[in-house]
Amino acid sequence: MSTRTSTTTAPAGATAATRARRVEELISAMTTEEKIAQLYGLWAGASADGAEVAPHQHEMEVPPTLDELLPHGLGQLTRPFGTVPVDPALGALSLMRTQERIVAANRFGIPAMAHDECLAGFAAWGATTYPVPLSWGASFDPELVREMAGAIGRDMRSVGLHQGLAPVLDVVRDARWGRVEETIGEDPYLVGTIATAYVRGLESAGLVATLKHFAGYSASRGARNLAPVSMGARELADVILPPFEMAVRESGVRSVMHAYNDIDGVPCAASDELLTGLLRDVWGFEGTVVADYFGIGFLKTLHAVAADWGEAASAALGAGVDVELPTVKTFGEPLREAVAAGRLPVGTIDRALRRVLTQKAGLGLLDPEWTPRPPALTGKDLTDPAALRGTVTLDSRAHRDISRRLAERAVILLRNDGILPLAAGPARIAVIGPQAATPLAVLGCYSFPVHVGRQHPDTPVGIELPTLHEALAAEFPGAEVVAVAGTGIDSGDTDGFAEAVRAAREADVVIAALGDRAGLFGRGTSGEGCDAQSLELPGSQGQLLNALLDATRAAGTPLVVTLLAGRPYALGPAATGAAAVVQSFFPGQEGAPALARVLSGRVEPSGRLPVSVPRLAGAQPSTYLAAPLARAGEVSNIDPTPDFAFGHGLSYTTFDWSELTADGSAGTDGTLELSFTVRNTGDRAGTEVVQLYLHDPVASVVQPVQRLIGYLRLPLAPDERARIAVSVPADLASFTGRTGRRVVEPGALELRLAASSADVRLTAAVTLTGPVREVDHTRRLHAAFSVERGGHGR
Repeated sequence: MSTRTSTTTAPAGATAATRARRVEELISAMTTEEKIAQLYGLWAGASADGAEVAPHQHEMEVPPTLDELLPHGLGQLTRPFGTVPVDPALGALSLMRTQERIVAANRFGIPAMAHDECLAGFAAWGATTYPVPLSWGASFDPELVREMAGAIGRDMRSVGLHQGLAPVLDVVRDARWGRVEETIGEDPYLVGTIATAYVRGLESAGLVATLKHFAGYSASRGARNLAPVSMGARELADVILPPFEMAVRESGVRSVMHAYNDIDGVPCAASDELLTGLLRDVWGFEGTVVADYFGIGFLKTLHAVAADWGEAASAALGAGVDVELPTVKTFGEPLREAVAAGRLPVGTIDRALRRVLTQKAGLGLLDPEWTPRPPALTGKDLTDPAALRGTVTLDSRAHRDISRRLAERAVILLRNDGILPLAAGPARIAVIGPQAATPLAVLGCYSFPVHVGRQHPDTPVGIELPTLHEALAAEFPGAEVVAVAGTGIDSGDTDGFAEAVRAAREADVVIAALGDRAGLFGRGTSGEGCDAQSLELPGSQGQLLNALLDATRAAGTPLVVTLLAGRPYALGPAATGAAAVVQSFFPGQEGAPALARVLSGRVEPSGRLPVSVPRLAGAQPSTYLAAPLARAGEVSNIDPTPDFAFGHGLSYTTFDWSELTADGSAGTDGTLELSFTVRNTGDRAGTEVVQLYLHDPVASVVQPVQRLIGYLRLPLAPDERARIAVSVPADLASFTGRTGRRVVEPGALELRLAASSADVRLTAAVTLTGPVREVDHTRRLHAAFSVERGGHGR
């Protein structure tokens, strides 16, 4: 029976102090079994037969039933909506009934926290799907990402959830890695600012956000999923960790998920230096650290640093992992045995328990007035579950509007010889390629229809997913729009080439629709466990593209290449030979109409590349964030210069940058001031994305040629001008020096104002003076931009 009304229960209207007291009283009153029960989750309904939605899921032992666990309590409920398709109202009711059982069965009446995935929207049947994180990065729009995350969080809270497993803060180091679509880009500052905005949005809705994967997961050898990481301490400190540091300092995040990988032989799940020494002792993080699914067990099965499950549990808990997910395995009987045998102090259990209960208290789960009834079921008659079906919507018009706006702002115009926009409206449009008429072409791996729905082919998708063909037909109602697949995504089939070429010759404009199929563990060309051997277009798509290029050249027909993909691909001759190239990274359910509106000109393209587009499919790893030796040179016959650089993106208008003024110098503890003017010199409204890069010509350790330290989206009307002032703290020039400490060194710098990492418009040569200065995690992280609009003309 629940004892929520006992003398150890905090009074109504509990304050932080009474909640803290309640936590300590619970810790003192609990048995070891009850304490441990708060440190693991249960994944009810998950299949143990195969790896449908989690790596090594098939290795999962059949867990105890909920009834077997209930007397001791339960810490987490795993994916109540993201395991099988369920009507949102019925899912909320089922979660409510489960919580009632949990509360009634344990001595202290403590409910479980319930978590689900939310990387591209709430991963539930019928919920709005949004663009994948790589499109968030392409938008260069933190505020819109924050708005999206708030909408996602409100939907999740409405049905009874408490925690979302997002965002991903991994910095892309090699675009062959399958999970590139889940990342925000290849630059740590862009990743940090966009991810921090997402966390703020999710947390503003009352949901616990989860930073993942801490740390280094994206830097695996050979870009293979869950492979070893052998980076040096400086790359870890200056590239991989800054996004996490920014989010911990600025976002209010309350949970972090450890990464699967090891770094130089030390698994992250057992790294007290990472999970305690850095995360907590240095950065001051006070929330919970949760395991990536089965990650604690992997200490035994994959990393071989634990002899048995109890040793794995002790290593993870001792390092700072507080909660085992997705289901109880090592934190059950093996952990109890380790405590009983004296191999793990009870104090280590109490440390994790205090964090878990503090988080539950902060969510109000320990308050006497807490109710398991979620907001979505308020006022509804729960006696007839069948009548509830369809009464809760997770795909509102307002949320679709957010998805649309983000999809539009993330479309990147890579090349344009003037063919776009298609304002005149061609009479016959041929949409050719495997993405032409595929509804799921716009969705990433962690969207519900891909992540779970594909395992249930008889269940309706649950949301509207117009294809690119349908979107173009709607956008150009006076045109005849035909669709021809030509080949599959990765089939290697060429039998459809003849039909594709014939359709191309008969069209006024050809739109090649190419890209990826999102999937899991080899069932897609992009997504978790879908790593690529090279950055050639999958299957026969590259051959199809070349055939279309030859056919359209011969016929004098413009070819517009559109990509719906999860990573950048080398396009070969089409990168310079096509009339236009338009990139979209899995843009969500509104993605196809958004792309059509950009092609027609109703929407001005304003996306910028969050990752470089390679020229050579095999010249990897390659990133703009590279030292001079990583650039093209006479010492190697391989030129890694990309076709389209990080930050690149065109508009349908033009911009002039001028009138730069800048301080000549500042101290190593000071601030540099600069200002300049940007004017829209075209006849259309447009958005320039101002990018600020730092170049350090001479440093005590090798530095990247340049790195992004600030950016600004700047919408301007035709002929409108704006004066932009930027304050640049010297702290932004800091890096990890030879001693392993972060330093700001005196000397010459260049502040580069650019339209992309390869298109510098203005350069300020400046000097930092004074002594070498050590900085730490309290250093300033941002340049400050201010805009004064100065009307039209010069």
